Amino acid sequence: MAATPHDRRPVRPTPRPLDDRQAAARQPPAPQPRDAPTRLRRRAVPYVPGVRRGSAPGAVLGAILDHGPVARSTVARLTGLSPAAVSGHCAQFLARGLVVERPETTGPRGLGRPHIPLEIDTARHLVAGAHIAVAHSTVSLMDLRGAIVAEDRRAHSRPRPDPDEVVGDLAARLAGLIAAHAAGRTVLALGLATGYWVDPGAGVIVDHPRLGWRDVPAGRMLEAATGLPVHVDSHSRALARAEQLLGDAAARESSVLLFVGAVVDAAFATAGAVHRGPRSGAGSVAHLPLGPDEPYADRAAEPCACGTPRCLQSAVSEPTLLRQAWARGLPVRVFGDVLELAKAGDPAAVEIFRRRARLVGRVAALLLDMFDPEVLVVVEPGAGWLPECLAELRAEVAARSWVCDDPERAVVPSSFTGSVLPVAGGAVALGALYADPLGPWPVLPAVS
Repeated sequence: MAATPHDRRPVRPTPRPLDDRQAAARQPPAPQPRDAPTRLRRRAVPYVPGVRRGSAPGAVLGAILDHGPVARSTVARLTGLSPAAVSGHCAQFLARGLVVERPETTGPRGLGRPHIPLEIDTARHLVAGAHIAVAHSTVSLMDLRGAIVAEDRRAHSRPRPDPDEVVGDLAARLAGLIAAHAAGRTVLALGLATGYWVDPGAGVIVDHPRLGWRDVPAGRMLEAATGLPVHVDSHSRALARAEQLLGDAAARESSVLLFVGAVVDAAFATAGAVHRGPRSGAGSVAHLPLGPDEPYADRAAEPCACGTPRCLQSAVSEPTLLRQAWARGLPVRVFGDVLELAKAGDPAAVEIFRRRARLVGRVAALLLDMFDPEVLVVVEPGAGWLPECLAELRAEVAARSWVCDDPERAVVPSSFTGSVLPVAGGAVALGALYADPLGPWPVLPAVS
């Protein structure tokens, strides 16, 4: 295809569209020579993990999370703070039950000054999480190191449920989860995550078209129902924060997260902070057009109200994959059945996910070129469970991205495959705690 007046890149041949059989048999393209002028070389700038950004107390607590058990002097070196400042913050963490001291240690053969290591205390407090999906909701309990203690996922009682009904159900289930699994630990806060447009500052679900919700004050409603402080965010931003706190270290400074489920959206992080935008609408990629010449599109695509022919969500969402499975005569009732067949090696089910991976790879390449992140995290079960799908996705990136010359390193699956939804809700609350650990958190009794 000839270059347009707006295309200033060197021209390279555009491959002809492939049919399904050709695409399935395609091998990843050979890498271009290092002196090829059509690609930027990201590896020329090596990645050096940085310290956690944000408040000084948050940096100290984050260093203890990363390296504990760890001495205060080591924390000072890691954060660049003075030993006196680190000791002052740690004293407050001890008083609030956020960290715990371990037995005194010395250097090899008893040499060197003894020190008392610190690590995150998981015996005193928990955070709670709630995730609202299109067909179901999940509540969870998470300790302060990010481990899921308990979770409960249930289907909605009906399609497009009423917000009051969902909030009441979440509150009741959370109370049961705390009674059964908290084991005397205090729940500090509740995090709520869901798809589409969420305003974290106001605690409002601005627009969730799949649920039919607009301007739902979910934070205030859950606070009234549970008595807990509630933090609200989109699930893509929540999972980006979870990667920064608990997942891939490369995601800490610069990352893009692409979420593909019943809802499709994204999150962007730079300089250690997840970008929201002035209207909290950053990451709305669901309706990116895939183009009328899309070789993988078929009539099983989910109809979309956006009006964009073959938009991303209509082509790759869970309802579309379920329709594709029905069209192939697979014995499935819900999307999870398609995934289980693919994990068991059913060829038709695997090909459905490989097809999705190729489409997701197109958008991944676009996002890599737009943002040039250190890493792009794909939250999609095919990429997480099926190696052939991750290979397809990376091959598409290799063929289409102008910036990314190492998809094996730059494109990674979620660190939380198999526990994405319980992690998303808990990460909203845990992220707030680590951002401001000395803030006005409730019910933090002093340690005697």
